[in-house]
Amino acid sequence: MLHAITDREFDRVVEASMAPVLVGFWKPGCGHCHVLMEELAQLHEEMGADLLVLTMNTDENFQIPAELEIMSLPALALYRNGEFVKFIGGIGKRGEIAKQLIES
Repeated sequence: MLHAITDREFDRVVEASMAPVLVGFWKPGCGHCHVLMEELAQLHEEMGADLLVLTMNTDENFQIPAELEIMSLPALALYRNGEFVKFIGGIGKRGEIAKQLIES
């Protein structure tokens, strides 16, 4: 199961993670977002403790998506050592996402 995160706890959780953090930004009513969340759940199961996968509902949280200037959903952001690394293509299969994680 994926962990939903809020603006309030975002910095603390991302900075404290020893593993890379992948954040999926989504909103209810977005079909592509729901497909991506299913792929992220499977990726989370496959990677276990090697990757922290979080989700953020952009209808309920505005600060972090605004700071990242997210304009379209779904969006995936990768963090390492508490720092933003890059966006990963928002719509894809978990194998494609895992490949981009390895290349980062």
